[in-house]
Amino acid sequence: MPVSVSAEVFDWGKKVKHIRNFSIIAHIDHGKSTLSDRLIQATGIVPDREFMDQILDTMDIERERGITIKSNTICLPYKAKDGKTYSLNLIDTPGHVDFTYEVSRALASCEGAFLLIDASQGVEAQTLANLYLALEHNLEIIPVINKIDLPSADVEWVKTQLKEDLGLDPQTAICTSAKEGIGIQEVLESAVKLLPAPKGDPEAPLQALIFDSHYDAYRGTVVHTRIFQGRLQAGDTIMFMSNKAVYKVEEVGVFQIRRVPRNELTAGEVGYVIAGIKTVSDTRCGDTVTIKNKSCAAPLPGFKEAKPVVFSSIYPVAADDYQELTEAIEKLKLNDAALIYEKDSSAALGFGFRCGFLGLLHLEVVQERLEREYDLSLIITAPSVRYELLLFDGATVMIDNPALYPDPTLIKAAKEPFIRATIITPDRYMGAIMKLCMDRRGVNSNYQYLTSNRLEMKFELPLAEVVYDFYDKLKSITQGYGSFDYEILEYRETDLVKVDILINGEKVDALSQLIHRDRATERARLACERLKEEIPRQMFKIAIQGAIGAKIISRETISPFRKDVTAKCYGGDISRKRKLLEKQKKGKKRMKMVGQVMIPQAAFLSVLKTED
Repeated sequence: MPVSVSAEVFDWGKKVKHIRNFSIIAHIDHGKSTLSDRLIQATGIVPDREFMDQILDTMDIERERGITIKSNTICLPYKAKDGKTYSLNLIDTPGHVDFTYEVSRALASCEGAFLLIDASQGVEAQTLANLYLALEHNLEIIPVINKIDLPSADVEWVKTQLKEDLGLDPQTAICTSAKEGIGIQEVLESAVKLLPAPKGDPEAPLQALIFDSHYDAYRGTVVHTRIFQGRLQAGDTIMFMSNKAVYKVEEVGVFQIRRVPRNELTAGEVGYVIAGIKTVSDTRCGDTVTIKNKSCAAPLPGFKEAKPVVFSSIYPVAADDYQELTEAIEKLKLNDAALIYEKDSSAALGFGFRCGFLGLLHLEVVQERLEREYDLSLIITAPSVRYELLLFDGATVMIDNPALYPDPTLIKAAKEPFIRATIITPDRYMGAIMKLCMDRRGVNSNYQYLTSNRLEMKFELPLAEVVYDFYDKLKSITQGYGSFDYEILEYRETDLVKVDILINGEKVDALSQLIHRDRATERARLACERLKEEIPRQMFKIAIQGAIGAKIISRETISPFRKDVTAKCYGGDISRKRKLLEKQKKGKKRMKMVGQVMIPQAAFLSVLKTED
């Protein structure tokens, strides 16, 4: 997006004391993107005629859902009341629990954070989780109470929560309405006055943190980086410390909606690096960049590989679209390093891909992007988690695909991942939440009152129970007032079984699921009922069965179309009618033996549904 930038822009950053690096952290839908919009408008970096809402959110899905999926960065020039011009680097962060690691790397690039709280909703689960993340990085926290213009806003109640729940000084809280533009100047001034300037030695060996990256079709991967030590300029030969990949820098600069090139980036600055990197997966979030021949002593702490926790298979509705799906996933992977995929095939659905995702939201985003941006019709199999199986021969295998489940007689023990779920809710929903969590095999529950009528409840739950429909049920029973956050714990022993679905006696591999034994009958019965509704009637009887090995645990029957063969018999001997009925019965039996049941695509999707 074109924007006029004066020549003085290129002189910022030379005085480190005039730089402020900060982030805005909040629970989903507390107004983070709207506040970012007002800060951008207040600094005049985008002309009014070119401005649009959620300007930092580049995807249609982000705008429609009101969430940030891909974090962005922008360098804001701000002339403070003291007459000096400051360079404010706003490092935007995703708001969903699926992207917690990306949030932690963005916070590691900052010296301070604005903690945004909705004046009508108050402190929620991710407000707490993101605050703890920020405190782990020793950031300066400035509370901001947003949406004070709402009729339901209760600023004093939120200030009480700030003091009692979060241990923050309510007197320092800034009251704003990002929608109405109230309090925006106070936010900018507090960034200058209360947030510390970055530290670092521009003459030391280069030590820079990668906190994000995106793919440009013409320039390759654009690396978002924060310089902690040293300096970086075009022509330098850099090395990524996690994979030892070496590249020559083509361009450095800062983000001001569009990329603005600079001669160099020095310690304390946030900007971008272009170095002819062909894939996003080479630039791992949290990795450290240094100069090849003058490397820093050690990488920055906190780096870890992004590991998928939810797995599902993606197939095209039409088998002819497989090539288009292949190209679409390869292109999407260029912009989403966390997406992991491998080729997969199914007797029922043909060729597709087995994919790994950071969470259910990540799965939904990938599905929507494939369908919208590449005009594909897709079938997604039931999401699964990764199980650890200990075999009698001493081997340990990790499986996420029911098709790879070994013979049960070979398995000594099975383990599944557990999470610690934190739920914040009004206390009137306590009983319903307790029942929901206990039904989902929740253990070690405890709770504490945050205020007189708000609870923080903690449960240890199997991740497999959460990925199915837990979040939807929680929102339903709390009427939208319950907020949910989780962290992965460890693998624990479980009684795992593979449930197969048989249609007309044939296993349909795409409908198989790995489930805890206690839930197997219920889930199999539900799947059979769904399939009965979706599969059309045939000329022969169709049996839909759920089975564990050879044991049938549920069954539904689709009745056949039937001609009234006795209609022409008027009176006479009953044996004539019996003979005609027996003849029809034999014909139906022959039909069933050679008949093929065509399963419509809607039937595969119906199994993913939970309730009407």
